[in-house]
Amino acid sequence: MLGGIERCDFKVGDIIDGYRVEKVLGQGTFGVVYAVVDDQGRRSALKLLRLWEVHNEIRDGLFKRFNMEYETGRISSEYLVHSTDMGFVCGNPYIVMELCSGGDLITIMEHGGQLDLPKVARHVLKGLAALHSSGKVHRDLKPENVLLKDNGNYALTDFGIAGDRNNRMTQTNAFGRSAQMFGTYAYMPPEQYRKNRNATVLPTTDIFSFGVMMYQLITGELPFGPLRDESDVVEYMRRGRNNEWDRSLLTRQRDGGRWRQLIEGCLVAKFEKRLQSVDEVLPLVPPSENKEPADTPKPVTPDNISKTEPAEPLFQKKIVRGLLLRIMQGDEFGRVYLLDDMLKGDRSIITVGRRDYGVKNDIDIAETSSCYISRKHCTLELDYNLGKWVVRDGQWDPLSTTGWRTSTNGTFVNSKEADRYGMPVNPGDIISIGDTKLRAEGY
Repeated sequence: MLGGIERCDFKVGDIIDGYRVEKVLGQGTFGVVYAVVDDQGRRSALKLLRLWEVHNEIRDGLFKRFNMEYETGRISSEYLVHSTDMGFVCGNPYIVMELCSGGDLITIMEHGGQLDLPKVARHVLKGLAALHSSGKVHRDLKPENVLLKDNGNYALTDFGIAGDRNNRMTQTNAFGRSAQMFGTYAYMPPEQYRKNRNATVLPTTDIFSFGVMMYQLITGELPFGPLRDESDVVEYMRRGRNNEWDRSLLTRQRDGGRWRQLIEGCLVAKFEKRLQSVDEVLPLVPPSENKEPADTPKPVTPDNISKTEPAEPLFQKKIVRGLLLRIMQGDEFGRVYLLDDMLKGDRSIITVGRRDYGVKNDIDIAETSSCYISRKHCTLELDYNLGKWVVRDGQWDPLSTTGWRTSTNGTFVNSKEADRYGMPVNPGDIISIGDTKLRAEGY
């Protein structure tokens, strides 16, 4: 439990744990971001979580999300805003991050700046690829969360919402217009606001948001109509579900026709038929007029080998190798399960479900802020014929009429839904169970 929390407002010239405040960059509901400089003259952005303004009962959950934001910023990618330090001042946590002096996409547009949209798209997609391969989904992709770095690269920021489906309501301004739009619905895919099923958050969530964002950057409008106030929300959601967006407005823009295939594929209402991964979207990005230098691979050293890097495949047919699952997003971030070591005797299955005193699972996943994991969610089975582990949605249940009970919200490997008959799991795969994501790694 957090304790010893005191109010600590800072002004220009104040020192925060060795960082001198230069100016206030922005404020949100629970936090404030400062431009700071350290004793070596290095400038950064410091985000302070103002826990003194937060009710006691939600402090722990808010801090978990804040800590997750810091960890996400440690993923190695040129296209993510990096976290460099974390600490506490007067009991309130802060994160130190790269300072991106170029501003966000909305700020650039409002000040008359010109965007190389193919470059923006590629950089955003590469940032998403780094998140997705590490078991993360951004969930709040929009122009305000894409920043221009000093080196000319565009990078994703604001990862605090990852894993928190209940905290997406924001208000944003579109290209200087006075009308306010509700960010929750502007970029949210239809499966995320269905009432009959709480859809698992998958990479396809970000791909839909990416399509909305690119349409907005090209046309200056949202694809499913205006969002000026709450009365527009219902109609906006209806158009999103029915795939009704203004294609003619897109094609009337300069070079807009070149983007139609990409945006069509991203804005598909049914996530199963949407473009499924960044690898499917990238080839559809039109070429840029200005040729970009190729990415320079970083040399592999003991210092930059991270547990967030995708694992190399280790399985071969008919040969059983060790596999572990690492929680990359969820209440127990970082927890590891060594699957082979969990088997006892001649058992070949491991049951997975929500931690609940009424059910015994081999892997019981804590879920304190939501209820999207079924108590008997899925089954991992070691298939000796394949030489691999497979994941099956649901578990054996003698009380079920079929003998097998599936989960409420599904089990997914990457963006594909597993059924009761099983889907192979390879190192590097991401298993999504509710809001928890586990990455498979060889060992």
